[in-house]
Amino acid sequence: MSATAEGAPLDAAQDPERDRQHVHRVVARSGSSFTWGMRVLPKPRREAMFAIYAFCREVDDIADEGGTPAQKQAALEDWRSEIDRLYEGRPSKPTARALLEHVTAFELPKEEFLALIDGMEMDARDSMIAPSEEALSLYCRRVAGAVGMLSIHAFGAREPAARDLAVALGEGLQLTNILRDLDEDAAEGRLYLPREALEAAGIASREPAAVLAQPALAAVCDDLAERAEARFAETRELLRHCHRRALKPCVLMMEVYRRILIGLRARGWSAPRRRVRLSPAAKLWILLRHGIF
Repeated sequence: MSATAEGAPLDAAQDPERDRQHVHRVVARSGSSFTWGMRVLPKPRREAMFAIYAFCREVDDIADEGGTPAQKQAALEDWRSEIDRLYEGRPSKPTARALLEHVTAFELPKEEFLALIDGMEMDARDSMIAPSEEALSLYCRRVAGAVGMLSIHAFGAREPAARDLAVALGEGLQLTNILRDLDEDAAEGRLYLPREALEAAGIASREPAAVLAQPALAAVCDDLAERAEARFAETRELLRHCHRRALKPCVLMMEVYRRILIGLRARGWSAPRRRVRLSPAAKLWILLRHGIF
């Protein structure tokens, strides 16, 4: 028997390297730009971020994959119990076991893991169909702001401004995701565009596909894009009050998503809406421009 960072015994049958490999497989399967943005981190912090991201993917998959709302709720409750076990030093799931040393080393806040589960519950309950502005803001704080708060702990950024940055950047990234994934979300019966903006544009329907066919959709999407851009501008201002080197990954992710947002606005909001992606060359330029300072 060996000991965990909190002094609790670690079962000899558990294999930290196997848990680490599990986390890396989850991250690799996601096909996300996330791994690219983490390259600039020292290995311990990078491994912490991989474990955090694997947790995010696993709870997100519960909300997105098949199953009844009751089944999804039960699976999310199981993860809520697992977070309790994690902070008691006795996790049972591979990803939670991989998180254990990082929870201690980087003081990852338990409430942010739980906040992300709360956000996934909003999806699992199918409540994200033209949500109110208040509900959308809460959703962004839970699913993106929570990730940002966990991330700044892993990065080693502890200034008060860094906490504000985590929330602002998280919302900017999430709003960009919403605009990028309009058609994919509609196919799943989801519509994250806020109810008040739809009403202001004269769109009465709440059926996702019908909303996306409306000529007035552009006004709604432009409004959301402006909000995302404002959050990116706020992030840049907050960076002036933070240890910028510790927040390199935040800068890289913001620049990637800011350019995606520019591409979306240039493409327009009418069908057919081609997928906007950055080329490897564009990502390399961002890494050279913003990742080395």
